[in-house]
Amino acid sequence: MSNQRADSIQSGLVGTCAVMVLLVSACPAWAGLGGDAASIQSDQVHMQGSRRMIAAESYTVHEIRAATGTVVREYVSTDGKVFAVAWHGPWLPDMRQILGSYFEQYAQAVQSQSSGRMGRRPVMIEQPGLVVQIGGHIRAFAGRAYVPEMLPSSLRIEDIQ
Repeated sequence: MSNQRADSIQSGLVGTCAVMVLLVSACPAWAGLGGDAASIQSDQVHMQGSRRMIAAESYTVHEIRAATGTVVREYVSTDGKVFAVAWHGPWLPDMRQILGSYFEQYAQAVQSQSSGRMGRRPVMIEQPGLVVQIGGHIRAFAGRAYVPEMLPSSLRIEDIQ
């Protein structure tokens, strides 16, 4: 291969990579709790999983099966907002990813409950604007998080699983 052709290919690759970086940085990093349904695809990519949608009366569930075996369900209202997330599987999901803008509130609540130590007990956070429940052990975790004021009236909390 000639040097000129190699330089042309390299230049094309650099340009393509630059465009990809711009496109990725223009998209939200994650949907997460409280986020927009349009960015759920980035969650799917982050988790390296497959996705299916399940329609309910007043919301849609986007179920992502991660390559790790963990299943995350994002509950989306008719106005396109993620009002709840639930998960189960052998590993905890990336909490920053699935809690989105609520992650800092969650992290502060966990720290205040346990003096900075997670321990082996379940996590139960009930604050105005955020509920998080996590339980289980290695290879068998489950949990859910939701924003109470965003829940559709037809949804029972037990249905978030």
